[in-house]
Amino acid sequence: MLPPDGYLSFVDESLDGMLRIVGELGDDLANKAPRLAGANSPYAILFHCLGVMEYWAGRVVSGRTIQRDRAAEFRASGTVAEITRLVERARAQLVADLTELDALAAPRVPPPGRDAAAAIGSTQEGVLLHILDELSRHFGQMELTRDLLRSSWAVLREDAAPAP
Repeated sequence: MLPPDGYLSFVDESLDGMLRIVGELGDDLANKAPRLAGANSPYAILFHCLGVMEYWAGRVVSGRTIQRDRAAEFRASGTVAEITRLVERARAQLVADLTELDALAAPRVPPPGRDAAAAIGSTQEGVLLHILDELSRHFGQMELTRDLLRSSWAVLREDAAPAP
Protein backbone atom coordinates (compact mmCIF):
# COMPACT_ATOMS: atom_id res chain seq x y z
CA MET A 1 0.00 0.00 0.00
CA LEU A 2 1.17 3.47 -0.75
CA PRO A 3 1.59 5.75 2.22
CA PRO A 4 -1.45 8.04 2.64
CA ASP A 5 0.36 10.99 1.00
CA GLY A 6 1.07 8.90 -2.09
CA TYR A 7 -2.53 7.75 -2.29
CA LEU A 8 -3.79 11.30 -1.84
CA SER A 9 -1.63 12.52 -4.72
CA PHE A 10 -3.56 10.20 -7.06
CA VAL A 11 -6.88 11.38 -5.63
CA ASP A 12 -5.77 15.00 -6.04
CA GLU A 13 -4.88 14.41 -9.68
CA SER A 14 -8.46 13.38 -10.48
CA LEU A 15 -10.06 16.07 -8.31
CA ASP A 16 -7.81 18.80 -9.74
CA GLY A 17 -8.66 17.70 -13.28
CA MET A 18 -12.39 17.68 -12.59
CA LEU A 19 -12.20 21.09 -10.91
CA ARG A 20 -10.26 22.44 -13.86
CA ILE A 21 -12.99 21.25 -16.25
CA VAL A 22 -15.79 22.77 -14.16
CA GLY A 23 -13.82 26.02 -13.97
CA GLU A 24 -13.22 26.09 -17.73
CA LEU A 25 -16.91 25.53 -18.42
CA GLY A 26 -18.09 28.17 -15.96
CA ASP A 27 -21.23 28.29 -13.85
CA ASP A 28 -23.66 27.89 -16.73
CA LEU A 29 -22.17 25.15 -18.90
CA ALA A 30 -20.86 23.15 -15.92
CA ASN A 31 -24.51 22.63 -14.94
CA LYS A 32 -25.63 21.40 -18.36
CA ALA A 33 -25.75 17.81 -19.57
CA PRO A 34 -25.68 16.42 -23.11
CA ARG A 35 -28.95 14.95 -24.32
CA LEU A 36 -27.86 11.34 -23.99
CA ALA A 37 -29.40 8.60 -21.89
CA GLY A 38 -27.96 8.73 -18.40
CA ALA A 39 -25.78 11.79 -19.05
CA ASN A 40 -25.00 14.11 -16.17
CA SER A 41 -23.63 17.62 -15.90
CA PRO A 42 -19.96 18.05 -15.00
CA TYR A 43 -21.04 19.69 -11.74
CA ALA A 44 -23.19 16.68 -10.84
CA ILE A 45 -20.42 14.24 -11.76
CA LEU A 46 -17.98 16.00 -9.44
CA PHE A 47 -20.60 16.32 -6.69
CA HIS A 48 -21.23 12.57 -6.98
CA CYS A 49 -17.48 11.91 -6.64
CA LEU A 50 -17.52 13.80 -3.35
CA GLY A 51 -20.35 11.55 -2.23
CA VAL A 52 -18.29 8.51 -3.21
CA MET A 53 -15.37 9.77 -1.10
CA GLU A 54 -17.59 10.61 1.86
CA TYR A 55 -19.42 7.30 1.90
CA TRP A 56 -16.61 4.89 1.13
CA ALA A 57 -13.81 6.55 3.13
CA GLY A 58 -15.98 8.07 5.84
CA ARG A 59 -18.47 5.27 6.39
CA VAL A 60 -16.84 2.07 5.18
CA VAL A 61 -13.19 2.77 6.09
CA SER A 62 -13.57 5.09 9.09
CA GLY A 63 -16.94 4.00 10.45
CA ARG A 64 -18.47 7.48 10.58
CA THR A 65 -22.24 7.81 10.30
CA ILE A 66 -23.02 9.20 6.86
CA GLN A 67 -26.31 10.48 5.47
CA ARG A 68 -26.10 10.04 1.70
CA ASP A 69 -28.70 10.63 -0.97
CA ARG A 70 -26.93 9.11 -3.97
CA ALA A 71 -29.73 9.91 -6.40
CA ALA A 72 -29.67 13.59 -5.38
CA GLU A 73 -25.95 13.75 -6.16
CA PHE A 74 -26.79 13.48 -9.86
CA ARG A 75 -29.28 16.37 -9.64
CA ALA A 76 -26.83 18.69 -7.87
CA SER A 77 -26.07 22.10 -9.33
CA GLY A 78 -24.23 25.16 -8.18
CA THR A 79 -21.42 27.53 -8.89
CA VAL A 80 -17.77 26.85 -9.56
CA ALA A 81 -16.93 28.63 -6.30
CA GLU A 82 -19.32 26.39 -4.35
CA ILE A 83 -18.00 23.12 -5.76
CA THR A 84 -14.43 24.31 -5.20
CA ARG A 85 -15.20 24.83 -1.51
CA LEU A 86 -16.88 21.43 -1.32
CA VAL A 87 -13.88 19.74 -2.92
CA GLU A 88 -11.49 21.36 -0.47
CA ARG A 89 -13.67 20.28 2.44
CA ALA A 90 -13.83 16.73 1.05
CA ARG A 91 -10.04 16.61 0.65
CA ALA A 92 -9.56 17.64 4.28
CA GLN A 93 -12.10 15.06 5.43
CA LEU A 94 -10.38 12.33 3.41
CA VAL A 95 -7.06 13.18 5.09
CA ALA A 96 -8.80 12.91 8.48
CA ASP A 97 -10.45 9.63 7.50
CA LEU A 98 -7.06 8.15 6.61
CA THR A 99 -5.48 8.91 9.99
CA GLU A 100 -6.78 5.63 11.46
CA LEU A 101 -6.26 3.60 8.27
CA ASP A 102 -5.31 -0.03 8.75
CA ALA A 103 -4.82 -0.95 5.10
CA LEU A 104 -4.98 -4.72 5.46
CA ALA A 105 -7.77 -4.78 8.05
CA ALA A 106 -11.39 -5.35 7.14
CA PRO A 107 -13.46 -2.22 6.60
CA ARG A 108 -14.92 -0.82 9.82
CA VAL A 109 -18.38 -1.01 8.24
CA PRO A 110 -18.99 -3.72 5.65
CA PRO A 111 -19.88 -2.39 2.20
CA PRO A 112 -23.42 -3.01 0.99
CA GLY A 113 -24.57 -5.94 -1.12
CA ARG A 114 -22.16 -7.85 -3.30
CA ASP A 115 -19.37 -5.39 -2.59
CA ALA A 116 -18.88 -6.96 0.84
CA ALA A 117 -17.67 -10.21 -0.77
CA ALA A 118 -15.71 -8.52 -3.57
CA ALA A 119 -12.11 -7.32 -3.47
CA ILE A 120 -13.26 -3.77 -2.67
CA GLY A 121 -14.88 -5.01 0.53
CA SER A 122 -12.11 -7.27 1.79
CA THR A 123 -9.74 -4.64 3.18
CA GLN A 124 -9.62 -0.92 3.86
CA GLU A 125 -7.03 -0.71 1.09
CA GLY A 126 -9.52 -2.33 -1.29
CA VAL A 127 -12.06 0.36 -0.41
CA LEU A 128 -9.52 3.11 -1.10
CA LEU A 129 -8.67 1.54 -4.46
CA HIS A 130 -12.39 1.53 -5.23
CA ILE A 131 -12.55 5.27 -4.48
CA LEU A 132 -9.57 5.95 -6.74
CA ASP A 133 -11.09 3.81 -9.49
CA GLU A 134 -14.38 5.72 -9.28
CA LEU A 135 -12.65 9.11 -9.34
CA SER A 136 -10.55 8.12 -12.35
CA ARG A 137 -13.53 6.79 -14.29
CA HIS A 138 -15.62 9.86 -13.55
CA PHE A 139 -12.75 12.17 -14.51
CA GLY A 140 -12.68 10.48 -17.92
CA GLN A 141 -16.46 10.73 -18.14
CA MET A 142 -16.22 14.42 -17.35
CA GLU A 143 -13.60 14.95 -20.06
CA LEU A 144 -15.95 13.42 -22.63
CA THR A 145 -18.90 15.39 -21.27
CA ARG A 146 -16.90 18.62 -21.54
CA ASP A 147 -16.00 17.83 -25.14
CA LEU A 148 -19.65 17.14 -25.98
CA LEU A 149 -20.83 20.33 -24.29
CA ARG A 150 -18.28 22.42 -26.18
CA SER A 151 -18.96 20.86 -29.58
CA SER A 152 -20.63 22.96 -32.24
CA TRP A 153 -23.31 20.28 -32.65
CA ALA A 154 -24.06 19.82 -28.94
CA VAL A 155 -27.66 19.12 -28.00
CA LEU A 156 -28.30 19.75 -24.32
CA ARG A 157 -30.89 18.08 -22.12
CA GLU A 158 -33.86 20.29 -21.44
CA ASP A 159 -34.05 19.07 -17.84
CA ALA A 160 -30.39 19.74 -17.05
CA ALA A 161 -29.91 21.77 -13.93
CA PRO A 162 -30.08 25.50 -14.53
CA ALA A 163 -27.19 27.67 -13.47
CA PRO A 164 -27.78 28.97 -9.95
